[in-house]
Amino acid sequence: MREALAGLTVRGRAFLAAGVTAIVCAILLGQPGLTRVGVLVLALPLVTAALLARGRYRLALVRTVNPQLVAAGQPARVSLTLTNEGRTPSGVLLLEDHVPYVLGTRPRFVLEGIGQGWRRHVTYQVRSDVRGRFEIGPMTVRVSDPFGLIELGRSFRTTVPLTVTPRTVPLPGIPLGGAWTGSGDNRPRAFATGSAEDVTVREYRRGDDLRRVHWRSSARVGELMVRREEQPWQSRATLFLDNRLRAHRGQGIASSLEAAVAAAASVAVHLSHRGFTVRLVTATGEDPNSSWHYRDADLNTGPLLEALAVVQAVHHPHLDTSWLTEGGHGGLTVAVFGSIEAMDVPVLRRMQLHAGSALAIALDVDAWVSPASGAGGSTPVLTQQGWRAVPLRPRDRLDNVWQELGRSGAQLSRSGGPAGPRVVR
Repeated sequence: MREALAGLTVRGRAFLAAGVTAIVCAILLGQPGLTRVGVLVLALPLVTAALLARGRYRLALVRTVNPQLVAAGQPARVSLTLTNEGRTPSGVLLLEDHVPYVLGTRPRFVLEGIGQGWRRHVTYQVRSDVRGRFEIGPMTVRVSDPFGLIELGRSFRTTVPLTVTPRTVPLPGIPLGGAWTGSGDNRPRAFATGSAEDVTVREYRRGDDLRRVHWRSSARVGELMVRREEQPWQSRATLFLDNRLRAHRGQGIASSLEAAVAAAASVAVHLSHRGFTVRLVTATGEDPNSSWHYRDADLNTGPLLEALAVVQAVHHPHLDTSWLTEGGHGGLTVAVFGSIEAMDVPVLRRMQLHAGSALAIALDVDAWVSPASGAGGSTPVLTQQGWRAVPLRPRDRLDNVWQELGRSGAQLSRSGGPAGPRVVR
């Protein structure tokens, strides 16, 4: 009862004040008829509070989002299923689901006729033009009487995630070169000679086939180990994204960083569908959630797009190179750069020497501030270090830029340039 009285609305408090006023005036003026009116007006919110206080309702909520991984600009559907597991009916339900403002306005619903065994299913859509990982919920529930005199607030604590990935565009096929390395284990080979002790193993990584677990080594080491079934050739690609704050210009979704993330996402999808096992590396190093995995393209692009969805600008002045210390990686390296400074040149040279083939998309970041100030970006510096590089400006189509990157590689191959495809054994 105390909670119900604390939930009096402005209308309910006005009824209480009017009832008390009417009774006091009736006593002072000697009007018995006014007393009855005052008692009726005063009793209405009190009786309503007593009825709501006695109502024993237990609401259950099930919230689902389909799909949970959606591209920017595409809608996702949120489904809500509410049930009343209580024994007595309640009043009117006023529902409000909390969603981040980038997903749209908060949906509100009014549900009536809540009784024992009551069940209701409602849906609404959310859409975001901004990439990121968002939490939908919690749900706020207000129980109100038909007269609007009392509102009791409830809140569910559960939330569900929604990941909005960058927009991607289909890219044409171009000659990449240098994509095959001798350190892979993509396809099994038969161990015709030697015993089981000769099988090389490595630690288990998320996404590895459990059928490749080497149980004897796992028991000896104390953690899951899988067979490293060496294959002379294997297609690997490293996708590098320069997400340093000092390397980009602009703010929000119109910044050069967002263009770089979108370009990296398109390249990741393209390489995965061409049969590459792709890992993501940023200015802070390799992302452990998007390391090399040997699975089909659809499963491989999921972790990559999720990692790119939450990439933020970092304040690190230097590029992390710890991922270059691993021996025998080589393979194809595709990089998306912002502005490049003199201190970055040794790192660029080292990255180019580490790769079997080094391709780069260099954003002309000054053009994001003033279209007239663009001068080609860092493409000349990258070319001098042996990269196949092309510039990307705000109004350029990424598929055309990618095709131009393929043409530049073909020209360098015919001319015998330093960036031609080479095989790493």
